[in-house]
Amino acid sequence: MNKIIPYSDRQPSVRTVPMQADLNANGHIFGGWILSQMDLAGGGEAIRFCDGPVATVAIEGLNFHQPVLPGDWLSVYTDIVKVGTTSITLHIEVTVLRRGHDNEIKVTEGDFVFVALDESHRPKKIETAKTLLTEI
Repeated sequence: MNKIIPYSDRQPSVRTVPMQADLNANGHIFGGWILSQMDLAGGGEAIRFCDGPVATVAIEGLNFHQPVLPGDWLSVYTDIVKVGTTSITLHIEVTVLRRGHDNEIKVTEGDFVFVALDESHRPKKIETAKTLLTEI
């Protein structure tokens, strides 16, 4: 079952329009391109939260519900679901607004795990987690 989401005041972390060059052999937008948009959105939010560089270490439960078509207005939304000592997990949801439609359609979702990094590119403790979580 497809979840229809009313176009609302929700603010995406990334909003873009895929192009013909992003097509796969079926005429849909290539899943790897969608995955990269999710990683960009999640990475940006994780960097902001951790106040420094992060690395993607896992993608859990990635589901493609609907194809993304050329010309769809793609939005990527992020929500923090877990903060550990050195890692942060974000649920990332991708929706599209199709030409001639008023509602966003959820097309992809999954959980991305990022690890905060120190200057030596080693995991570091997330110092800001407690402060920022109280603001969320």
